[in-house]
Amino acid sequence: MLLTIDVGNTHTVLGLFEGEDVIEHWRLATDARRTADEIAVILQGLLTQSPLLKGADIDGIAICSTVPSVLNEMREMCRRYYGDVTAVIVEPGIRTGVPVRMDNPKEVGSDRIVNALAAIDQYGGPCVIVDFGTATSFDAVSAKGEYVGAVTAPGIEISVDALAAAGAQLHKVELVRPRSVIAKNTVEALQAGIIYGFAGQVDGIVERMTAELADDPDEVTVVATGGHAALVAGESRSIDVHEPWLTLIGLRLIYHRNTA
Repeated sequence: MLLTIDVGNTHTVLGLFEGEDVIEHWRLATDARRTADEIAVILQGLLTQSPLLKGADIDGIAICSTVPSVLNEMREMCRRYYGDVTAVIVEPGIRTGVPVRMDNPKEVGSDRIVNALAAIDQYGGPCVIVDFGTATSFDAVSAKGEYVGAVTAPGIEISVDALAAAGAQLHKVELVRPRSVIAKNTVEALQAGIIYGFAGQVDGIVERMTAELADDPDEVTVVATGGHAALVAGESRSIDVHEPWLTLIGLRLIYHRNTA
């Protein structure tokens, strides 16, 4: 089985593949203070406690990270606890098959390249990937499978935290769909502003991106992923596909490209 690990700024998502299928998955808080030993203990606990994985063996690991300090500990964890398992870490020198057409390709996060590869493999190009993470990231991929550009906006959690911190009578609310757009109380007013506000932001940015990306914007597939994608995807007119495991799928593809 292949273990895939996507380390984001806020959350770390882990998925276990059997062939092309994700058979188990977990979401953890990303903590830059965790050591390799602590990561190994958490991982082994998750693997042991899962009722789906009795007697399962990990024969490969693929990792990408936007947090350098955590990546270093992940590397050490693989070396100490999974030394006999092939590990592929997405970093310079790893074959992804995705040309990066940016002014400075080194500025592009590894997770965004991984997402681009997965989107092209699953849905073809051109496409736009909307990743609802710490930031809301919009990535443009050409019909040739090239990463050609991006838009970055504040993420949902950041926006909610900032609003709660700045408003004396405002507070964090559960991120669920309210009964109506025109709310009758403060909680639902905040929920409506968050959900429909971000859906409108997505539609506006995607409309502009697809107009630049293709002669016929209808040819562009818009793929949503990330922790809050399900919250917004149903309210957005522009999102075609919601794929929660897009990054993990990309990690699986990169692992096989580099170990075949």
